[in-house]
Amino acid sequence: MRLRGSSAGPREPAPRPPAAARPADHSLPGSRSGPARDELKLCGLAAVRARFARDPASIQRLFFDRATGQRVGVMCKVLALAKKIYRQVEPAELEKIAGSIHHGGIVAVVSPLPLRPATSEDPAKWAKRGEAVLVLDRIGNAHNLGAIARTAAFLGVTRIVIPDHAGAARPSDAAHRVAEGGFEHVEVWLAKDLVALARDLAAAGYEVVGAATRGGRADAPRDTAKERKPLALFLGNEEQGLAPEVAAACARLVTIPGSGKVESLNVSVAAAVLLWELLVRRAQSR
Repeated sequence: MRLRGSSAGPREPAPRPPAAARPADHSLPGSRSGPARDELKLCGLAAVRARFARDPASIQRLFFDRATGQRVGVMCKVLALAKKIYRQVEPAELEKIAGSIHHGGIVAVVSPLPLRPATSEDPAKWAKRGEAVLVLDRIGNAHNLGAIARTAAFLGVTRIVIPDHAGAARPSDAAHRVAEGGFEHVEVWLAKDLVALARDLAAAGYEVVGAATRGGRADAPRDTAKERKPLALFLGNEEQGLAPEVAAACARLVTIPGSGKVESLNVSVAAAVLLWELLVRRAQSR
């Protein structure tokens, strides 16, 4: 969506922001000193535009620098009509609001999208629509989660499942910053038991594939269009890979062949390679 408008838009007299809107209180959601957990900060014009296109009402406050203000006039008009705060601020203040120097000239304080609980009945519903599923086994780095969400959105994978585990990253400010709007195009689901999920996916007709650093197949099996199943790809933790019980629940394991000069790829890069090979290239060969 291309947005036009002036830097200020139609402005109302700006009321004094509530405590949660003041720069000193804009630390990361979920941190010990941060604001309420029901707020998220989106940085960068791509991410903010994607959220505005999906759900403009979820944007609670908007802050931007002078240069970016020239490009968000439509957003400001919508916020003005809703009597919400939008403001041009100096770069130093924008950095404080974002909690990062990597704010891209704009920060939107938004209501986070809900994490949907996955039930044993959901895989059958997904299978009927032939939709691929990306399952992340304890991916711990928020930047990796964001990069994977960006890749999934780019390649048309609309569903990511993460475990309800303390070590698993969730769609935080940092993850959204790296995703560059990717989370607005994928659903994030929460599963209590990935082994049970793998079995439910297989029972629903999915081809359940796990990524392994070594020991897996380096090629996709030949199949016919009639035999092809929707894909469920499981990716493991950055250091430990898939948990042994999760790997055992997969129908097969795949390994990306390399030169051997380094042990493995970053998990977000591996996700891109495997999704392209197992999903996109197979679809193109039909």
